[in-house]
Amino acid sequence: MSFAISLQCRECGSTYPLEARYSCEFCFGPLEVAYDLEAARSVITRESISNGPRSIWRYGTLLPDPGEEPVDLGAGWTPLRRATRLAEVLGVRELWLKDDTRNPTGSFKDRVVSVALSSARRLGFTTAACASTGNLATSVAAHAAFIGWPSVTLIPSDLEKSKVAMTSIFGGTVLGVDGSYDDVNRLCVELVAEHADWAFANVNLRPYYAEGSKTLAFEIAEQLGWQTPDQVVVPVASGSQLTKIAKGFKEFIELGLVDGGAPVLFGAQATGCSPIATAFSEGAEFITPQRPNTIARSLAIGNPADGPYVLDELRAHGGDCGSVDDDEVLECIGLLARTEGIFAETAGGVTIAALRQMIDRGTIDREKSIVAIISGHGLKTLDAVVDTATVTATIRPSLAAAEDALRFLQLVAAS
Repeated sequence: MSFAISLQCRECGSTYPLEARYSCEFCFGPLEVAYDLEAARSVITRESISNGPRSIWRYGTLLPDPGEEPVDLGAGWTPLRRATRLAEVLGVRELWLKDDTRNPTGSFKDRVVSVALSSARRLGFTTAACASTGNLATSVAAHAAFIGWPSVTLIPSDLEKSKVAMTSIFGGTVLGVDGSYDDVNRLCVELVAEHADWAFANVNLRPYYAEGSKTLAFEIAEQLGWQTPDQVVVPVASGSQLTKIAKGFKEFIELGLVDGGAPVLFGAQATGCSPIATAFSEGAEFITPQRPNTIARSLAIGNPADGPYVLDELRAHGGDCGSVDDDEVLECIGLLARTEGIFAETAGGVTIAALRQMIDRGTIDREKSIVAIISGHGLKTLDAVVDTATVTATIRPSLAAAEDALRFLQLVAAS
């Protein structure tokens, strides 16, 4: 059972049936899924949620109707880990990591794709497609393979080889486009008009797709004992993840499921593609598109669709948006790995580096609880770190050689 009742324009409030539509015919504003929370209040309880599956579909009543059954590879219910060693390094009292590296294809995109393709199957589509910076393509291809659908994924042609491999292994069509993600996305919008039976997860199915990110907020609150955190740091590409996390917390609060108020949200971008962080710091009303130039390719969207809504969220509630260079990104991938045993992709390095930056400039309160979203696994972006990965020493296969090397390394460490 789903309490979704309509699509609603985020600008003028016009409503539409729950069909394949992504923009308002009156003002051309983006659409999102609306729910009957009044009716839901008497049905949804902490117990009813806790008795659900250990995936995002434990929150199925607050997601779009999946039809007979969801397309579910097991996305969600990923660990929320107390990061005591990293907190000590950063000088904060309470830090938690939402570890979405544990999703089926290694990123949070499994959440949004599970919702999008469930709706796509209900609506009668027959092919899965998307524009992607990598993670979404992998997830779309995997979920399509799971239900026996063909897939067509479009990516920038210079994407990391590991992400290309992870997408192509599922047997779908992978098209490399000579251009940026924004070029890829524009092409997909054109393809929507030519292929009526293709479900583009983040284009004609975008209102449904975006709802999957809410489950991060739902899980964080439930895993904290039905308590909201004070602050949440979110990596920002299109901005949809941040705005939908905000929506998720607000829905749980309105339903009376959690203690505490809405957390303050903070964005994280790489300096080489930071249109939202730039607009925020300059106090600009509009976002100026940028041409991406960063190793954090999963965040490299120069013209973010949800950018204005991210700015509204940050400014309305006292948030901030960090912007960090590639050297800091690589440093913080290592910092996270050494302190907490989590190998994150470049977006995770952006999140931790931006978290540190905003702590240092005082916009994130050291004494209040913090949750950082780690959105993807480091195996997806090996290209970024492989050149610095070396063995500590090469030795002969003998005990004496091993002991000599260890003594030498101890001397070097002590000097």
